[in-house]
Amino acid sequence: MDKFIIYGGVPLTGTITPSGNKNSALPLLAACTLTDEPIILHNVPDIRDVSTMRQLLESLGVSISKIGDHTWKVQAKHVYTKEIDPDLCRNIRASILLAGPILARSGNISLPPPGGDIIGRRRVDTHLLALNALGASAEYDRIKKRFSFSTDKLIGADILLDEASVTATENAIMAAVKAKGTTIIRNAASEPHVQELCHFLNMLGARIHNIGSNTLMIEGVDEIHGGEFTIGPDYLEVTSFIGAAVVTHGSIRITNAGIQYLDMIRIVFRRLGVEWITEGEDIIVPAEQRLEIQPDLGDAIPEISVMPWPAFPTDLMSIAIVIATQAKGSALFHDWMYPSRMFFLDKLVSMGAQIVLCDPHRCIVQGPTQLYGENLESPDIRAGITLVLAALAAEGKSIIRNVSQIDRGYEKVDEKLRALGARIERIIEN
Repeated sequence: MDKFIIYGGVPLTGTITPSGNKNSALPLLAACTLTDEPIILHNVPDIRDVSTMRQLLESLGVSISKIGDHTWKVQAKHVYTKEIDPDLCRNIRASILLAGPILARSGNISLPPPGGDIIGRRRVDTHLLALNALGASAEYDRIKKRFSFSTDKLIGADILLDEASVTATENAIMAAVKAKGTTIIRNAASEPHVQELCHFLNMLGARIHNIGSNTLMIEGVDEIHGGEFTIGPDYLEVTSFIGAAVVTHGSIRITNAGIQYLDMIRIVFRRLGVEWITEGEDIIVPAEQRLEIQPDLGDAIPEISVMPWPAFPTDLMSIAIVIATQAKGSALFHDWMYPSRMFFLDKLVSMGAQIVLCDPHRCIVQGPTQLYGENLESPDIRAGITLVLAALAAEGKSIIRNVSQIDRGYEKVDEKLRALGARIERIIEN
């Protein structure tokens, strides 16, 4: 198991280019099963979750080959709906994304429950609601621990999702593009990766309207064809590097930053005293930052909450918290989505942060505080990268174990940080 050794206190400088969006790559790969024609995907991130999705697809008979740097050729000429390896599914939340497209392609699939980050209960009920509405049946065998999905024919429907679930929206979209008639998905998620899936499918012949809204209209088509598509930059990685520059008092340029998706993140970061400059598709994070938390009216302690897109995303809550430890003032952070999202805060406290965990969903951060090197363990992708940022800001040496969690979502993050001057080393432990 790999670990990082980090010596903090070094300002980051230089230029970085983000990898392709992990949360786009996974549904796009699943969507390739909708057609037997070849699809070329560019800017595929070289990360563990994408590698796991590749193994899942190949186990179903999908042919995948790397034909260039971060470019894959995918062809689902034949899709076999045999039982999928449960160990692979336990490693990735996105395994559930195979339900919609393979139902549309072959009419049945058996799936073990999805895995992924341990950040609290993550429902699949919304997936079942959406697929049932389109004419599929879904059963769960508690003994075999498997979902069985089947349908004679998918029929367009008016679907109101009981929550704006990203993956349930994506599953519904992929099933609906080949359903007979028109489907309306209300309370749909509209995150950048959901939008990108819609644009990708339209390029392949689908007819999806109102992209970017929470009400999608989909006209079913008989066939989805092949094509070529470039995955956009990962806005979560972009924001992580903004945070790394800020907490080390460094100055970096991020090229091809996907600035169209950073507006709400910019609003929230301004409340923490963080700014950046936009130049075309690039952003520049200056070394001089105010780093002072802006109080609400009446000098009240501000509350920073997560909400579905286009509001501030849950995956960036931990980054905002570590920035707040270096900013002057107090802020309340509230993530109501996942009951275990904040269960890494004890690690920041052990490094010197002043944080009060109010309950599983809320904490108060008082800053600025000097952080000190510590021995740490990465619990999940987002908490893991946050501990890397804390270690970069800390005085002294930090060791972060279980970095395979970070590798699930960040491509060669240690190499990218070293290119910016960070003192970070990857050690392989036996």
